[in-house]
Formats: sequence, C-alpha cells, structure tokens
Amino acid sequence: MSEVVLRTQQLVKHFPITRGIVFQSQVGAVRAVDGVDLELRRGETLGVVGESGCGKSTLAKLLVGLEKPTSGTIDVRGEEMTRLKGPAMRKARRNIQMVLQDPYTSLNPRMTVGDIIGEPFDIHTDVVPRGDRQERVRQLIDLVGLNPDHINRYPHQFSGGQRQRIGIARALALNPEIIICDEPVSALDVSIQAQVINLLEKLQDELGLSYVFIAHDLSVVRHIADRVAVMYLGKIVEIGNNEEIYERPTHPYTQALLSAVPVPDPTLRGHRDQIVLEGDVPSPANPPSGCRFRTRCWKAQEICATEEPPLVEREHSGHPSACHFAEERDVVHAVE
Repeated sequence: MSEVVLRTQQLVKHFPITRGIVFQSQVGAVRAVDGVDLELRRGETLGVVGESGCGKSTLAKLLVGLEKPTSGTIDVRGEEMTRLKGPAMRKARRNIQMVLQDPYTSLNPRMTVGDIIGEPFDIHTDVVPRGDRQERVRQLIDLVGLNPDHINRYPHQFSGGQRQRIGIARALALNPEIIICDEPVSALDVSIQAQVINLLEKLQDELGLSYVFIAHDLSVVRHIADRVAVMYLGKIVEIGNNEEIYERPTHPYTQALLSAVPVPDPTLRGHRDQIVLEGDVPSPANPPSGCRFRTRCWKAQEICATEEPPLVEREHSGHPSACHFAEERDVVHAVE
C-alpha cells in the first residue's frame, strides 16, 4: 500500500454567527466542516462529492491553509500544518497547491501569463534562480499543452479551457506533491472538461502527483478518482474505492445521488432504480440530532435521531458507511 502523504483527523471548521453591531456576541455557528477524517496516498486521486453547501470547498481551503481550522489536525508528510507559522508554514505550503474553480476570476487580468505562472517564484525565491525563471515558466506553459510563445499574453486572450491550463501550470510551479482541485472543470464545456481531466491524469503519471479532486459531478469523479468520499452537511457519510461507491453503494444518500445521474442511453430511461428525496437540506447552523441525513431518509428509525452513526464498516457493507442500516443497493444499472 502506498505511503500516506496527507491525513486529516477530526477536522472542524465552524463559522460564528454573531448578533449586534458595536457589541457583537456569538449566537451560533455554521458547521461547514464537522469532524472529517481523510487519508490521501502517494500517486492517488481522492474524489470528494456532495451537494452544494455540504462543505467541500471549505474542506479544500482548510487543506491548503486558506482557512484556519476550529479544531482537528492536518498532517502533510508527517508535519502538522495547523501548528506551523511564518517561514515554516510558507515552506511547508510549497508541497500542497490548489487549482481553483473559476478559470477566469482566479487569474489577475492585469498580469501576463508569464507573470501569473512565475509569481510563486517571487515568494519562494530559492526554488528557481532569478535568471532561469522565464525559461522555467516557458517549460510549465509547454507542460500543460499551451504555446510557450504566448508567455506575454493576458488571460482574456485565452479560452476557458486554456485559462484553466494556466491555473494548473501555476499550481505546478513549486513542484508540489499534492494538488487540491476544487471543481476544476465545472465551469467548462463537456469536451473541454475531458481535455483538462486527461491533462491532470497525464501530469499525475509523469510527476507522481496526488490529487484531492472535489466535484459535484459524479460522472467526472468516477473517471478520475481511485477512491471516493461522499460528504453531507460537513461530514463524510461513505468512503470507498470506485467500484464500491458506484457499484455497491450502502449509504442512502450515496444511493440517492447515483440515482439522480442522467442516463445517456435513451432506451434505459425509465428502467433505473429511482430514489426521490423529500424535504429540504437542513441548515448547517442547526443540523439534525443523530444522523444528519435522517430527515430525508426513507430508512430512518428512532435510533437515527438519538445516536450518530460512526463511519465504519458494517455487516452488510464492505467499506465504511455512516448509516445504522447500511446495505448494498444497485441503482446504476437498469432494472426489470
């Protein structure tokens, strides 16, 4: 088994809800991430999926240090990131970089592509000698499939897919081992999505990268991920390899997500196991007691309201699932 390069333990991020203008007092908290345990192995892609508002992007910001956790730990190659400050933190963050969701707003429109990709060298001056920086930037541009002669162009002169390639080149500038991809293809056309996904896979093979790939599109995650973690209201409710999650899902929420994936073959429409969830997603400021999914779950019983199910393997589940009544259900294939 490959070595673990990133591990989180009971990672929590609560955003305070305050009342008052001059004299503010905290009256609650939005529990965006509420006790997440994850492991990322060397050369692996870990997919993180879930509905909008489940905490995926907050988790990404925590992993790269853009948000400070309320509690819990983030361990990168044996180094506890939450305890580092100043130069030590800046040096450790070289090893974990991020590709953002919007390929346009993530790039400074006043800077050329060469300046954008080379900016990390201005912060980490010991990575590349000053005289070699332009050549290194040209190498990065070529690595992501763009023309190095376009080094002096501005972001608005590129298409959406090309701009995302620029973002990927910037993430690679410091030779990181881990890249957090926060919905990197959700703003792109389907054909361009495939090109960017293929580029990420190519770079992973060539450079030995490890990805945390965050998305809400289950089809995209299935294509690129080795393992998949399903999030709901700030918690991981099921985790397993590709086959376990897509072919043998055990948590009701995962089954409902897979049931909602459109069927490309028109002859199979109407012949799939359909699961329609009722009710609205609860507020992360006031999540339900016990199991957070119980207010929308058709399996919910009294124990679900009083006892929170741990994320563990169960009798009818060959992989961890946070459900008292976890059992396999095939919702992907056609049924009679």
